[in-house]
Amino acid sequence: MTIVKRIRRFFITTIIGGILVLLPLVIFVFVISFFFKFLAGLLAPLTEVISKYTQYDVIIVDLIAFVAAILFCFLVGLLIRTRVGTNIFGAVERNWLHKLPLYGTIKETVQQFTGSKKMPFSEVILVRPFDNKTAMTGFITETHGDGLYTVFVPTGPNPTNGFIFHVSEDQIEHLDAGTEDAMRSIIGVGVGSRKILFAERLKKDKTT
Repeated sequence: MTIVKRIRRFFITTIIGGILVLLPLVIFVFVISFFFKFLAGLLAPLTEVISKYTQYDVIIVDLIAFVAAILFCFLVGLLIRTRVGTNIFGAVERNWLHKLPLYGTIKETVQQFTGSKKMPFSEVILVRPFDNKTAMTGFITETHGDGLYTVFVPTGPNPTNGFIFHVSEDQIEHLDAGTEDAMRSIIGVGVGSRKILFAERLKKDKTT
């Protein structure tokens, strides 16, 4: 492959990568903007009434639309907290929403942006994939609603290789350790494991 082709390939793949990252965010912003404009349109008759008494009719209507949007989101969130609401939304999501292009990507982006979903490799765990006393250092890469976890167990000293396991809650132990400490231990073929295995105990010792 010539240098020109390599540069062109690098340029194209980099652009595509940037699009894949930004597109869900752009769509999310577009949907929110459309939602507010839709509410403002519904409140158009109110604008005519307000404009007769004040020159700040646009600002007031936008404020009312914002409050209405917050109230609507609150009511939906309140519904989702109930078992009936959860079942209804789950059925709608399975049958319709997941069929929409980029819905899954947008949902994960919003969850990670708001902090309702942890980023991959943000939580260090001990996993026992074979239901015995042997535990492996790993990271939760995805959490499923039915109590199932997808975890990645890197191999040392090269953490880019490893194993992917799908395990239940009773097969993992959540650790109060940082990702950097865990990676450092994996690269060091186990050196520094005490810092991740007993992270909570060590933090308590420092405070006493």
